[in-house]
Amino acid sequence: MSSVTETIDSPMTEKDVLDFLKENPNFLHDNPEACDYLVPPALAKEKGVADFQSYMIERLKMDKHDVMNATREIIENARSNMNNQQRVHKAVLRLLEAKNFNDFIQSVTIDLASLMDVDIAVLLVESDGAEIPHVHQTGIRVLPEGTIDQWMQNKEVLLQNDITGIEAIYGGACTLVRSQILMKISISMDTPPAILACGSRDPEMFHDGQATDQVAFLSRVIERCFRMWLDLPR
Repeated sequence: MSSVTETIDSPMTEKDVLDFLKENPNFLHDNPEACDYLVPPALAKEKGVADFQSYMIERLKMDKHDVMNATREIIENARSNMNNQQRVHKAVLRLLEAKNFNDFIQSVTIDLASLMDVDIAVLLVESDGAEIPHVHQTGIRVLPEGTIDQWMQNKEVLLQNDITGIEAIYGGACTLVRSQILMKISISMDTPPAILACGSRDPEMFHDGQATDQVAFLSRVIERCFRMWLDLPR
């Protein structure tokens, strides 16, 4: 009994550590954080002396590389978000400057493409016939009933990359479109579903995973402008 107590209470020696490492050669590989607690030997070429210094330098280089990449990504995302915010703000100001309904539609179907830095912007409204209730305006494309729900997949904003543009949306310009963003426009209970489609020739301009709060805000502004110009309830 005393020998067991002695073994438990006796301090661990350097030999114990070396024996453990010999029996567990993958210990540092499986627990690299252990190197943070070690003071490596100076560079030596004698047989049997491990060069921990070079290992730790390589690890520091890798950590620095990871930190720089993460920082660069954060900066690029912040810059992109700022640019998008500025574009949306300019687009909203243009919508609010419209002098009449025709000017408002033109700002949506023509000016937004330039302001949002895309190649084409199209407003699409569902209809069961040739006319769109409350809207009699060129520059708006008509879709069959049920099309928007089918496209939007129960989302308010849909981003797609590396695609071929849909002719029903972009007409003859569909071959130009390689990525797109579709924004649902819920004008009023008295009007059919609508979407604003923005297409780009850059296949990675829009892609799933991008933030959508800015374009969702733009959609809400367009809805309110429609209701104001057409004197419609919410």
